[in-house]
Amino acid sequence: MSTALGMIETSGWVALIQAADAMVKSADVQLLGWQKVGGGLVSVFVIGEIAAVQAAVKSGIDAGKTIGEIRANHIIPRIHKELLPLIPLRPLTHSLPD
Repeated sequence: MSTALGMIETSGWVALIQAADAMVKSADVQLLGWQKVGGGLVSVFVIGEIAAVQAAVKSGIDAGKTIGEIRANHIIPRIHKELLPLIPLRPLTHSLPD
C-alpha cells in the first residue's frame, strides 16, 4: 500500500468542518486530525491510498469553497512513515452517540 497525506487549510473553522466532512464521505481516507495554524487559519489532514486522497482533497476543496475560503491544499504521495509523527495534530476526541 502506498500511503499519501492530504492537507487542506481554510480561513475559519466552519469551512474546515465542511471540507473535512466531504473528504471522509467521498473517499476511503482516514482523518488524522486538525491543527490551528494561527490568524484564523486551520488545517485538516487525511491519509489513504493516493487516488483516494486525491479524490478526498478535491471534494474537500469544492465543499469548503461553498461556505468559506480555502487558503491552501497539498498532497504528498508515498509519504515516508517516519514523517507522520512530525505533523503537529490536535486529537480527534469527540464522537457522535450511536
